[in-house]
Amino acid sequence: MKKLLIVSVLLSLAVGYGLAVALGGANKMPMSADSGEAEARPLYWVAPMDDGYRRDKPGKSPMGMDLVAVFAKVAGAADKPGVVTISAAVENNLSVRTTQLKMGRLSAKIKTVGYVQYDQDRIVHAHPRVEGWVESLVVKAMGEPVQKGQRLYSLYSPELVAAQDELVLALKRKQPSLVAAAERRLHSLHISPAFIKQLKRSRRVQQNVAFYAPQSGVVNQLKIREGFYVKPGDTLMSIAALDEVWVEAEVFARQAGQVQAGLPVSMRLDYFPAELWQGKVDYIYPMLDDSTRTLRIRLRFANKDRRLKPNMFASIDISTADKGPVLLLPRAALIRTGRQNRVVLALGDGRFKSVAVSVGAADDGYFEVLSGLKPGERVVSSAQFLLDSESSKSSDFKRLEAPAVGGMTETMPMMQGHNHD
Repeated sequence: MKKLLIVSVLLSLAVGYGLAVALGGANKMPMSADSGEAEARPLYWVAPMDDGYRRDKPGKSPMGMDLVAVFAKVAGAADKPGVVTISAAVENNLSVRTTQLKMGRLSAKIKTVGYVQYDQDRIVHAHPRVEGWVESLVVKAMGEPVQKGQRLYSLYSPELVAAQDELVLALKRKQPSLVAAAERRLHSLHISPAFIKQLKRSRRVQQNVAFYAPQSGVVNQLKIREGFYVKPGDTLMSIAALDEVWVEAEVFARQAGQVQAGLPVSMRLDYFPAELWQGKVDYIYPMLDDSTRTLRIRLRFANKDRRLKPNMFASIDISTADKGPVLLLPRAALIRTGRQNRVVLALGDGRFKSVAVSVGAADDGYFEVLSGLKPGERVVSSAQFLLDSESSKSSDFKRLEAPAVGGMTETMPMMQGHNHD
């Protein structure tokens, strides 16, 4: 009996001690969990593509994407407008790449394309100065080459016959003033000096009068055939010189300030891939094209061997004046919007901010920075659109001094994801 009583007392003490230990442990554990959760507990979950869709627990957005957790700011963190913070792991997953800005030189060339054209200053049009009929035509088709002084066609005209009669009659009467007047009339009708000289020597009137090429070139237009009746004002044919050609090209409006007359130009054509032609900027047209908003320019190239043909397509490099070292911004880093140009500035420690910049001249790889950035700063050149979207919600876009490294700001919702069972 005494032993039974002792066992009961010991059992009661053991149970009481166990309860006390259990209760004490239970009181301590929630405190530790609460303190940890206070720092890591999300405020809410938000849709990655719509920050207006918020929930108090994980789930899916209307688009079927995992909701993203939004965490509280770290106590004492400075509130920097537009600054977003992402973890190193998220930065790596997004393949965020940054580039340090440096001084350098833009490529001193503007690349464009153009088409070969006739030299419009050296196209000659043939017009008759009398009425008559085309008796013979030597040039039969467009594109035929002709040499200066070559016979083109012959014309029968009663007016030309009468003008010859006047000269012959003046010669027979031996009146120098009438002879001179008759010669001037024949010259005004485009009768060649050789024909007049022959007429004065033979004193025989010719029924058909020949007309000759005023310059060498190719027949650009041909609007007559044998037997045609022509009159003053008709265009019979055109002859274009090919020993020098124009190339009509276009440049973007932003490059207009870099182009000026006299700049050297190089040209390549697919028809002659091993050849390089050297020319110059001949003229800059005074207006932009109303449909393409580009500036037309005219280039001039020598073509002694006549291998350059009108309407050939050409690749053009215009050598512009070297502006010297400028601050270079990679093309991939610039975000163009309808109202401004922006870049995402890397502030360090996983912090980023979208800032406004002004850019000037450009080449294939870089823009010239006019304002908004400084040498040595780092900009995001990959995945910057996600960062800019979040930063632009609160950024003031004022570019002052780079903010000092301080406390963390609100973790960017779009940069974190969760897996759900």
